[in-house]
Amino acid sequence: MRRLKSWPGVASWRRVAGALAVASAALVGVLSPPAHAEVAAADPIDASMRSCLARSDMSTTVGQVQCMDNARIAWKAALDSAWQQLQPKLPAARRKLWEKSQTSWLASREAEKQLLAAVFATTRGSMYVLAEADMQLQPVRDRALALRAAMAQAGSPPPRRPRACRADAQCEHAMFDLNRYYRRLQSKMPAHSRPTLVRAQRAWNAYLTATTPVVDERGRIDIIGARVATLKRLSETVGND
Repeated sequence: MRRLKSWPGVASWRRVAGALAVASAALVGVLSPPAHAEVAAADPIDASMRSCLARSDMSTTVGQVQCMDNARIAWKAALDSAWQQLQPKLPAARRKLWEKSQTSWLASREAEKQLLAAVFATTRGSMYVLAEADMQLQPVRDRALALRAAMAQAGSPPPRRPRACRADAQCEHAMFDLNRYYRRLQSKMPAHSRPTLVRAQRAWNAYLTATTPVVDERGRIDIIGARVATLKRLSETVGND
């Protein structure tokens, strides 16, 4: 088990916190529709986490991770609430599609936890402890926002179903990048951990397949783009100390 070290000073933490905040903000801005980004920027959960991260008594690594874990738990509660409110608003056939999407998302998250543990087990340093907490938080936040958006649009006509990925140049390009970073991560992971990556990617593929029928082409690109960003980040992290 990796030992958590106290951060060597508030100034040092602020530099890393700033980098993480910028990276997270950039990811949200690039991968989410503008309306989602506006909602996220004003959300009380994000505001509470920022306040927690800025507290002097939470400036250690353990404290900073606790702030992010608290936010993840709050976003999970928001996700569950949005899911419970969404279901009765949907026609039966569409509700079944969303149920498949939600079930596959939950399975994907479980597989992803194991992948993150395997990757970050190869790292050393407080910065990577913080990065792992951030990578546990962001997908839960993204899914909560997606369910909120679906709930807001539940009374509207369903989005046009995406074309096959091979017929959509943007999708095809995104999948090319995804496969490139997947192979890079696979080549850098310890041999005994590679099956964990395979399982996580299979679970994510199942989630993408199950969710494509309930989103439009832009929504599909958001999902693939988020995965590209994750695999890229992990491929640049594995083995670092």
